[in-house]
Amino acid sequence: MILELSVRVATEAACSPVVVVLGASADLIRKHSDLRNAQIVLNNGWTEGMASSIRIGLAVMRNVEGIIIMTCDMPAVTSSHIRALAASGGMTASSYSGRLGVPAYLPQSMFPMLIKLHGDTGARDLLGTSAAIELLGGELDIDTKEALRIARERFG
Repeated sequence: MILELSVRVATEAACSPVVVVLGASADLIRKHSDLRNAQIVLNNGWTEGMASSIRIGLAVMRNVEGIIIMTCDMPAVTSSHIRALAASGGMTASSYSGRLGVPAYLPQSMFPMLIKLHGDTGARDLLGTSAAIELLGGELDIDTKEALRIARERFG
């Protein structure tokens, strides 16, 4: 499952803790996924969008210098890419298809702004002025059967 792949990538990148925010279908996901290497947090307000998941995930972070925000539907993300983002020390986005996005590293100084996010744009507006590291294939996210087929062809 792609969520398990994302947890493995984050774990291999030495992210700690690895926090997975679940919303819709949380029980089904838990039942069919091996997420033992992650701290699971439930977002009952998932209908608001990505910003609510960011706030919920951030609320459980303690004594960290920064966080990596990533989605679970991007098969091109590697542990080396995550490590490079974290090593930047400053706000750093991934770049693909001429835009900036997640995964992204946000230092602790950005946490007050993350807490104020609302809606479905997530941290996109904050990343507009950040440094960036290219993520080859980052434009592919698995949200359709066709995208899943393409991901399997490219990444196995």
